[in-house]
Amino acid sequence: MHKRRSTTGVARKIAASQLRPWTAVTQAPTELKICRADYQRGEHASALVDLLDAYARDPAGGGRPLSDFAKSHLARELAARPQAFSVLAFDGAQPVGLVNCIEGFSTFACRPLVNVHDVVVLASHRGRRVGELMLAEVEAIARERGACKLTLEVLQGNTPAIKLYERIGFAGYQLAPALGNAQFLQKWLG
Repeated sequence: MHKRRSTTGVARKIAASQLRPWTAVTQAPTELKICRADYQRGEHASALVDLLDAYARDPAGGGRPLSDFAKSHLARELAARPQAFSVLAFDGAQPVGLVNCIEGFSTFACRPLVNVHDVVVLASHRGRRVGELMLAEVEAIARERGACKLTLEVLQGNTPAIKLYERIGFAGYQLAPALGNAQFLQKWLG
């Protein structure tokens, strides 16, 4: 069982004035609320599906909507997996961001790791540090779980996302520089 901090499930409100002063913010949300998703709460489950569907429809997400099956089962299936967690961002009552994470295990470190599986920020809120704030919450949760690292994959052409990830400390994965960076591969199963 993982240790849970006392604020789990409690939204953290972040005023625009709390953003880092060096951050070039085009138009900061008046009040951004970052919280760990509760898959049992209707508004969180709806936000999760709506935001992930928006991401799936985006060219960076494949350009196709989620299937009806995924829409109707996603929150329940994530709730059934203790290794999964999500972070949501709300601007007032409007859901504007989502990060889905799955805990894995590093055999070399013999500790958990957290894979950042999806990062979604609505187009209306990009460039406002929503992703950065959600990923800070992900990092806090990963540390609570005793994780040794965060991992993620990103498309080479998604330059804004790459800049964000590098700015907050992500880098290409190498074991031996002579062998180069690791590549992310997939194989679909029926």
